[in-house]
Amino acid sequence: MILKPNMVLPGLTCPTDEIIDEVADAIVKCLLRAVPGVAFLSGGQPSDRASARLNAMNFRFKSRLAWALTFSFSRAIQQSALEIWSGQNSNVDAAQKYLLHRARCNRAARAGEYVAAMEKT
Repeated sequence: MILKPNMVLPGLTCPTDEIIDEVADAIVKCLLRAVPGVAFLSGGQPSDRASARLNAMNFRFKSRLAWALTFSFSRAIQQSALEIWSGQNSNVDAAQKYLLHRARCNRAARAGEYVAAMEKT
């Protein structure tokens, strides 16, 4: 993926265009504010693998990430709960319990604190 924005530049009436460092600073500050994070789609991978992979990115690169890495609440969080529910009122509690479980796993993965043992709880 390539993000292709314009640079943040001095206005046409600015008396000088020789402020290279100020322009560079303004561009990077703008990008850091404008792009607060990356929200991944799950791509159809199993929920536990998606959590583990998100966790690995956040754990291994935490000190170097300029952006928050997370999921866009999609299949990795919802799919299994929807399958448990299957449109049946009798399955609502179990589906909600599993959805909460997935949310907790992915919250931990977002912080780089997910461990596979969480799947057993």
